[in-house]
Amino acid sequence: MMYLMIALGGALGAVSRFAMGKWINSFWQAQYPMATMSINILGSFLMGIAFVLISERLPSLEPLRPLIMVGFLGAFTTFSTFSLEIVSLLNQQAWLSALSYLSLSCLLGILALAAGISLARVF
Repeated sequence: MMYLMIALGGALGAVSRFAMGKWINSFWQAQYPMATMSINILGSFLMGIAFVLISERLPSLEPLRPLIMVGFLGAFTTFSTFSLEIVSLLNQQAWLSALSYLSLSCLLGILALAAGISLARVF
């Protein structure tokens, strides 16, 4: 049953990532990978909220951890795509873009996860 929950969550997360990426790219036409960065930051924020809700606030939701955290959010965030885009920017010798993308994604992702934890603990 756990594998089925992970698969279902993963399918929903992957479709959500694809749809959100298309939506963000409809507004952002530059070569900078804004969609991947935005999705990673949002995914980090949601992971923080899910962590607190499942681990601290509503332990009865623990059986849903594989569906939400492993499946959905695991497929929704795109670290492998993030890594490929950094290498692509480096191959294009877009040093500043590569460095800013790496730095902003990591820093904002960590801050978003912490904000999600803090927000979830307030409510």
